Parts: sequence; C-alpha cells; structure tokens
Amino acid sequence: MGKYSLANENNGLPRTVYENAQINIASYPGIWKFIDWLPVDNILNGFDGGCVTYKSSGLSRELGLNNLYIAFNGYWPEINANLDTCSFKDLEAGPTVEMLHEKREKRILTVASAGNTARAFANTCHLADLPLLLVVPKNSLSKLWIPENVPEDKIFLLCVDGDYSEAISVSDRICELSEFVPEGGAKNIARRDGMGIVMLDAASKIKRIPDYYFQAVGSGTGGISAWEASMRLINDGRFGNKLPVLKLAQNVPCAPLFNSVHGGTYSKDCPRGMYDGVLFNRKPPYSVPGGVAEALAATSGTIDGMTNEQAEKASQTFYKAEGIDIMNAASIAVAALINNCETGKINKNDIVLLNITGGGEVLYKKEKSIKYLNPDITVKPDDADISEISKRIINKLEASIYA
Repeated sequence: MGKYSLANENNGLPRTVYENAQINIASYPGIWKFIDWLPVDNILNGFDGGCVTYKSSGLSRELGLNNLYIAFNGYWPEINANLDTCSFKDLEAGPTVEMLHEKREKRILTVASAGNTARAFANTCHLADLPLLLVVPKNSLSKLWIPENVPEDKIFLLCVDGDYSEAISVSDRICELSEFVPEGGAKNIARRDGMGIVMLDAASKIKRIPDYYFQAVGSGTGGISAWEASMRLINDGRFGNKLPVLKLAQNVPCAPLFNSVHGGTYSKDCPRGMYDGVLFNRKPPYSVPGGVAEALAATSGTIDGMTNEQAEKASQTFYKAEGIDIMNAASIAVAALINNCETGKINKNDIVLLNITGGGEVLYKKEKSIKYLNPDITVKPDDADISEISKRIINKLEASIYA
C-alpha cells in the first residue's frame, strides 16, 4: 500500500484512505502542513496560502455564542490569511494541480467554473507552469480577475453564452477528446481532500471536532469534504468521536439541494437574481453513494434556504462584527448561522465552525494589482463546434504543453 488507497472506487465517490491514520502536522506553509492527508507527495512551490481558523469575538458576541470559530479562506494580512484569489477554491486547486504535475499529465487541464474556481486554477496552474482551459458562463466573466503577475499565454478562456450547467456540458464534450483532461468535479479526491483542510485546520486549532459546521454550498462537495475529513479525525483518535452536524445553506429560490431535502422546484430563470450564482448547480451529487444525502444522514445535518435579503443583512453584520469583507456566497452561510441562533437551534456553549469560503476581495483589490481575463472565444452551447474549438485551444496552448 502506498500513501493512500481508494474506497468506493467503483461505487459512488471514491474516497481516500491514508496510510497514516494519525495526521502529523508538517512544517510546510499553508495547506501543505496537512500533506499527510493530501493525495500528493510534494508541495507546489509558490503556493503558500491556506485556511486560517480563529475564535470569534465580534460575531460571537452579536449572536450570543461562547465558542464560535471562523475558518477564514481569503485575503486578510491581519490574521495571516493569504489566499491569492480570496476563495477556498484555492484549497482545491493546489492539491489538484500538484497531483496532475506528479502524474506528469500531458493533457490540457479543463475546468468548468462559475467564477471562483476559474480564478483559483488560473493562478495555481501558473505556479505549476501548466496549460489550462477554462470554460465559463458569460454571466461569470466579471468574476474572472487574477493577480496582475499571472501571464495569460497558458490560459484559454472559453466563454459559453449560457448558464453554468451549459458550460459544464460544453466542457464535458471537449473532454471527450484525447488532448484534454477534466478537473473531475466532486469525484476529484484532491479537490475534496483540499477542501477538507478547513476541518483539519479547525480541529488542530480547537483540539477537537466542532459540534456544528456551517457552509454555503452549490454542489455540496464542500459539505462532503468536511464530513470525510471529520471521519479521518475520529479515526485519528485525538479529536473526539462525534461527527459535526453539517449545517449547509443555499440561496433560495434557486436551491436544488434544498429542494431535494424539503421539496419544491426552482425557476427556469435560475441563477438569475441570486445573491451569488456560484451557489447554483443543476446536478449536484446528492443521491450518489458518498454524496450529500449520505453526508447529511451520517451527521444529522440539514440544508437551510436563505433569501437575498437575509444574506445582505448577514454580510453587513459580519463586516461590522469582524472588520473584513466577505464574498456573497459566504454571506449565505452567515445568514444560516444567524437564523439557527435566532430559532434556538444552537446553544450558546456549542462549538461552532463557520466556513467563510471567500473574503477580503475588496481589501485585496485595494492593496494588489489585478487584471481581468478576456474570452478567447464565445460560443452558444447548442452550436459549439467542438472540433473547431479544440483546434483553436491547442493552437494557443501547444507551445506550453510540457513533454
């Protein structure tokens, strides 16, 4: 057996089983301190960011909680938070790109994204010197900023004049060609174990698994990752023997996972009008083995539906209480936490972990130089000529495809 083996490999989402049942915190920066439980052998040089967990004073006082911990994923030098694209999608990109690099993957990495993931992979592939194809819906172009120092010659941006699901469909069609490799979505073990670092960082700070875990979700993969990481921590034996209750949140009325649990449907206009469209995924991994439904059942978890108005109020509350801006998706999680406190579902002495999945973007743009990516091509989802598109992609990226 090597560093890890795979469980559920042919039955649902594959899950890593690491040779080291007890994690050793390494003396590496950022996410790499948890390399024992990442499916890579080495760190990616230049990638130094990670999740920063701290005990809240402001928001905890506002909500009457004695043990509220915040997992901040973004840019906030005051607490040494330094994710270059201000989102916990960096936690996914680092291990994924390093894993492909170690496997000497020769195909073009292809990522379908509603914005944050695209930024993360653009920056991380630059650090690894790997070519990248981004497939992004037109309404997400405003999210496609990257640090000024990241060159664009190894990035091909394919804009789809449709929604995120249609962008995924175009990406899937491209990945049927031999020159391209998909990022993998929920099935990507590096992606899920990277997101699981949020729980690992919190447990190493708190010295135990929290009672409750709050996060806003689109596909729900972040919730699955927290559950998987918690099972490893229980198996470790030093962090308690109880899984955290997953408190996942979506933006109603465009909330497929919320509807799967509570019934109802979403409008055909979704994600239009959402507080954050990155939280909308038409085909989340809900009922697959190892998916969201199983994670909720195992943890006695719930999915709450938060409105735009609740999210906006939560965003303002967080900023006043903690002193840092947060992304819209994270505001949905804060709104869910506020709602659970107001309805008495959380006790004041419960140990609560709030995942701020993105923050400090306003601060970052004040202090750093950025640029926006422009599409190399824009296509209609139903009229996309995959053969012609692939030729244009390869023509731009072929010089950077490593041997």
